[in-house]
Amino acid sequence: MKMRYLYFFLFVLQTHFSGAQALRLSLTEVVQQAREQSVASKQAVTLKKTNYWKYRSFLADFKPQLSLNGTVPGFTNSYIQVVQPDGTVSFKSVSNNNSTVNLLLNQSVALTGGTIYMQQQMQRFDDFAGNKTSYNGIPFEFGIDQPLFRFNKMKWDRKIEPLKFQEGNQKYIGDLEQVALAATGLYFDLLVAQVNLQIADKNRSNSDTLYKIAGHKLELGKISQNDLLQLQMGLLTAQKDLASANQSAAVASLKLKMFLSSRDERALELEVPQELDEFTIDPQRALDEAFANRADAITFARRLLEATRDVVQAKKENGLNASVSATFGLSNQGPRPGDIYVKPQDREFVELQFTLPIMTWGRNKARTEVAKANQEFAQQSVEQDKLTFEQEIFTQVTLLQMLQKQVKLTKLADQIAANRYQIAQDRFILSNLSVTDLGIAMQEKDRAKRDYILALRDYWQSYYTLRLLTLYDFERNQKIEA
Repeated sequence: MKMRYLYFFLFVLQTHFSGAQALRLSLTEVVQQAREQSVASKQAVTLKKTNYWKYRSFLADFKPQLSLNGTVPGFTNSYIQVVQPDGTVSFKSVSNNNSTVNLLLNQSVALTGGTIYMQQQMQRFDDFAGNKTSYNGIPFEFGIDQPLFRFNKMKWDRKIEPLKFQEGNQKYIGDLEQVALAATGLYFDLLVAQVNLQIADKNRSNSDTLYKIAGHKLELGKISQNDLLQLQMGLLTAQKDLASANQSAAVASLKLKMFLSSRDERALELEVPQELDEFTIDPQRALDEAFANRADAITFARRLLEATRDVVQAKKENGLNASVSATFGLSNQGPRPGDIYVKPQDREFVELQFTLPIMTWGRNKARTEVAKANQEFAQQSVEQDKLTFEQEIFTQVTLLQMLQKQVKLTKLADQIAANRYQIAQDRFILSNLSVTDLGIAMQEKDRAKRDYILALRDYWQSYYTLRLLTLYDFERNQKIEA
């Protein structure tokens, strides 16, 4: 008897020590850790940075660009062919340096799709064979390159790129909510495994106790040998269930730690989360918030705009394409660098280039019709995606409101089943209940506990899914911010 008390004391001490070493976490804490330190959340942050710098690069393209370019040195020492007046070719030895430096300031004009620029240029030519140096330069030059009757890419980029930027920002918020949803799923995978482990451990302990009690009852002739064998089989089943539950809990714990990027070696002990206070959600309000907050809503507008752009581009490129280039400035030359600034001469250049398709055998029309068909398909696809989008919102709102009630019912059923099993166990000890009825009560108790945890899992996953679909917190009545 003393040894039994000693074993019991050691068991309690070990349990207490293990519990002290365990890391106890709630669902809120796990979700927060996932948002802050998981690989998925870090990837979302990286994508947001990429989106930001892409937009910054786009904005910079429409600001003045100052650049310095040139060729220094441009040395040549070779024989080159020179065509003579009579048409023959003579090979002459040349040894020179032709260096150029150009300072250019240019500005894109989104309204017209053209470019205006100003530049200064200095050129030096050294003839080493003749021991002669000369300079040529452009003190000032203003120019314009302007497409005519052509597709204006810059104009459409200014409409589409801001949408892409907004889309990326909203996608980041959605990615974090996706992380929260994934963390919730892994949290409940482990919680279900731990509850199953607790049930299995409790059932093994109860089965062992009841089997020993049944042994004494058999000696007293109060139960049959068949009942004892049935309890023995129950004990063996409970032991196997305990081993399987241990393995499942270990795997689920590892998966959750990996997702959280946690290197903490302590065992995880999860709290059973309680459902939130019941709140009513207006489906139309949820739909309005989804269209106002989700990246998908911006995607719909962007896809339609891109389809319209493609039609315009196809039409423009199939007609008259022309461009005009014009420059006005000053230029001069001399033996010294300063000579180019002394009474420089006018420098003008005008050029008009055009392409007019005459016979294309229907190719241009086919390209335009393809673009129109793609636009029509995009409109149909967006319309279908919007319907699917709306259906997801309404379905999720209905599901969450149903699960709010379901959780309360399963919680009550769990309490009733637990009390019923306790009564059945007491009746069996008093020889007032059969082994079969006791087994039924235990199964109902276990099933009710699992049903409650699974109902909680469905409830919380539905809650975070609705947050993901609307990017709105209906519990606090506020938009979800990054």
